[in-house]
Amino acid sequence: MTLAPKREDYDVVVIGAGPAGLAAAATAAEAGLSTLLLDENMGPGGQVFRAISSTPVTDRNQLGADYWVGADLVQVLRASSAEVIHRATVWSLDRNLEIAASIGGASAFVKANRVIIASGALERPFPIAGWTLPGVMTAGAAQTMLKSSALVPNGRTVIAGQGPLLWLLAAQILRLGGRIDRILDTTERGNYLAALPHAFAFLTSPYFAKGLAMMREVKAKVQVVSGVTELSASGDGQLASVSYVAGRRRETVPADLLLLHQGVVPNVNLAMAAGVEHRWDDLQLCWSPVLDANGNSSVAGIAIAGDGAGIGGANAAVVRGRIAARAAVEALAPASAAKLVPMAQLRTDLAKAERGRVFLDTLFRPARQFRIPSGDTVVCRCEEVTAKDILDAVAIGATGPNQLKAYRRTGMGPCQGRLCGLTVTELMAQARGKTPQEIGYYRLRAPVKPITLAELAAVPKTEADVKAVVRG
Repeated sequence: MTLAPKREDYDVVVIGAGPAGLAAAATAAEAGLSTLLLDENMGPGGQVFRAISSTPVTDRNQLGADYWVGADLVQVLRASSAEVIHRATVWSLDRNLEIAASIGGASAFVKANRVIIASGALERPFPIAGWTLPGVMTAGAAQTMLKSSALVPNGRTVIAGQGPLLWLLAAQILRLGGRIDRILDTTERGNYLAALPHAFAFLTSPYFAKGLAMMREVKAKVQVVSGVTELSASGDGQLASVSYVAGRRRETVPADLLLLHQGVVPNVNLAMAAGVEHRWDDLQLCWSPVLDANGNSSVAGIAIAGDGAGIGGANAAVVRGRIAARAAVEALAPASAAKLVPMAQLRTDLAKAERGRVFLDTLFRPARQFRIPSGDTVVCRCEEVTAKDILDAVAIGATGPNQLKAYRRTGMGPCQGRLCGLTVTELMAQARGKTPQEIGYYRLRAPVKPITLAELAAVPKTEADVKAVVRG
């Protein structure tokens, strides 16, 4: 592991050390290509294999067998010739495949012949009344603390939402001795019928038996309320209670911690800033990059692998990483491709890993009321912009997310739209009677992650840069 890039240019630069990035970097290095892996976390693994090399949780049953697959991926990577730099925040990628990363408070610049973006997924926004209160967290944040530090809730805890991660987190918390008072399942009843045509593929997938066993494990220990159609959090400066409606019954329960989750979506900011074409995915209700079968994007030389290419889960992410890397090898060093797993085998592996995905996407399609808020519910947490503020801006002429910036500064805070972008798009689309594709998304530019002015000022300048400023 290195602290700064050893070279100015590489055959392949991989961004992100989650399942896809680990697999891609190891594959490219195995073929003899000069390979650099940049990742902003302290260690490898991404969110799925978070803290895989440092977790204090040593009982493998507590986190589950699927988590420990990450240890094998890390071992293969470390045995390869790939350079790996952690705590490296990539803040710029352009069409010339020039990459800027913040490492140790200074910017480093490298050039690549091929870039594989493996930036993974983000949790979908879950904008309900009170979601900005201290004591309300995402399930992913709770899982990060669990994996990194073995921290689990010991106060009155409610988990609300839907999706595989919700059940996995609940199982892991219980195995580590944590407390869960209630699970509020927001899965729409109509989704079960809609998912039925895709059930056979799911029943024959590797996920069915695991998922069923995990849900049974949790339901044996925790009260689960299904069919939740309304949800809010309350408290005076701190979460005190959670209110919900299920069926015709409204109930309020005391709570010290509320964990929210309604699925994950691709982390698109870096790819969008690089000019990669994206389209609205009506099934997964998010923006996804337009890619070919090898993960290649609309920008020559940039491929995207893993959940950043469309949500598919960890197993699919690993295979997508290998496919993208193999395609890079075939383009840069065709003779070396013979060392790698054949592409036909990788495509078979991917089909197996993605089996049942449509069933899950349909079953766990988030309800409209939990995606598109109203009234005084905060949408943009950074700038404290409410749903009403956005609708008022639409009423006086804001046509899309970029115009909204001028009216309300949405998407201009530290998260740069990651926590509000989807909500803004869908809210404005509904208000204007248009599709999300027609409304569009924020126009993203470098730096895509916050960096200090001192670091920006220290960026190396060419003579042409200086003359351009002087002439201005």
